[in-house]
Amino acid sequence: MLTKSTLKSLLAVVLMVGLYFANLPTGKAQTIVRQDAEIKKMVEEISAANLEALVRKLASFDTRHSLSTLKDKKKGVGAAREWVKAEFEKYAQASGGRMTVELDKYNVKANGQRIPQDVELANVMATLKGTDPNDDRVLIISGHLDSRNTDIMDAKGKAPGANDDGSGVAAVMELARIMASRQFPATIIFVAVTGEEQGLLGARHLAEKAKAQNWNLIAMLNNDMIGNSSSDETELRNNMQVRIFSEGIPAVETEEQARMRRATNRENDSESRQLARYMKEIGERYVDQLEVKLVYRNDRFLRGGDHTPFSQNGFPAIRVCEMNENYRHQHQDVRVENGIQYGDLPEFIDYEYMRKNTALNLASLANLAWAPYAPANVGVNIKNLTNKTDLQWEAPAKGERPAGYYVLMRETSSPVWEKKFFVKDTNVTLPYSKDNYFFAVQAVDAEGHESLPVFPVPVR
Repeated sequence: MLTKSTLKSLLAVVLMVGLYFANLPTGKAQTIVRQDAEIKKMVEEISAANLEALVRKLASFDTRHSLSTLKDKKKGVGAAREWVKAEFEKYAQASGGRMTVELDKYNVKANGQRIPQDVELANVMATLKGTDPNDDRVLIISGHLDSRNTDIMDAKGKAPGANDDGSGVAAVMELARIMASRQFPATIIFVAVTGEEQGLLGARHLAEKAKAQNWNLIAMLNNDMIGNSSSDETELRNNMQVRIFSEGIPAVETEEQARMRRATNRENDSESRQLARYMKEIGERYVDQLEVKLVYRNDRFLRGGDHTPFSQNGFPAIRVCEMNENYRHQHQDVRVENGIQYGDLPEFIDYEYMRKNTALNLASLANLAWAPYAPANVGVNIKNLTNKTDLQWEAPAKGERPAGYYVLMRETSSPVWEKKFFVKDTNVTLPYSKDNYFFAVQAVDAEGHESLPVFPVPVR
């Protein structure tokens, strides 16, 4: 019988052989596709029917406005958050005690704008504790529970919020259901935040808590409107593309970090942007007929989302969002006008498209939660002038030792990594000039789970 150690060694050999042939010089970008059977199985467990049932239930609360009633058992944000909490608790039964559920309450002072009086709000959180007590990494996936109609201050009018953001919350819930029974060394937090429409309040509360408590938060995935596949301006349906937004220049940047960014021209290589590229690669590896479009801005033009407070607190954070937005079904009173149905209703969601976008999140979360820690002190040697590139790094200080490392390379004009070289050592010399390419290094285990890439800094 093969031991776990022997099996991992064999897998590592297979991985190296595959990478050798994948990187033979053909003059074309090299692509490596290696699926983990368990991740593939989890992706297949995502159900469009389940997602639809979750969205319809969320829409049934009439309104989930952040300032709506907390006392009604069937309507309002209070009833909605209690239902989400109860569902999380059902999923937690499969976790062997590792998933805990809570209403994370917080107080907001009246601000004379979208908060007319002091109010207590709450995020609904399900935390799947990592199995390795020495692994302090945290990953967060979120959607916002609250909804709105045309009037942002209308806390009583009908605001079903099926797509904005019932779709994001339903995706988070479906992932919690599927992943609760699996074991990951890192901790994953599934959260339905409240207060997004009133000013990103729940996300800001959680981001500030993470910073105050020194969480090692390596990725925050915000899902906001992931179920609509057609716009109100065209009859064309696009259910094969999805957007990921990520900041370039970090919102929080020291003077030294800014100097290094300018010196190395890493305007497109922030940690959030590395996370976005990672999700594109992993998502397209596991989800058929879905292209991830990387949008190089923090969010849509002059708009924001729940990932923003995390970026502002120095954490890698992105937003997943549908390719087309339909403004007849976004921030609209439910009504029929000139024969046209307005309002964010469940019947306008493409649930198969939503399933694919949910799968993108699951594959990315699982692959990252199973991956080794990222390599440390990644540098590019500048001691000598040369047309080659000398890279060096250190093995991760925590966690299981990687089977090896991927050295990533791309043209300076390319939005994505184009080549991956597998190495066993913690240094490599590549026959490509650092003048002409960008590089990064990521750790990989014997099963092929990659850490986030780390951009090198100059060293002598």
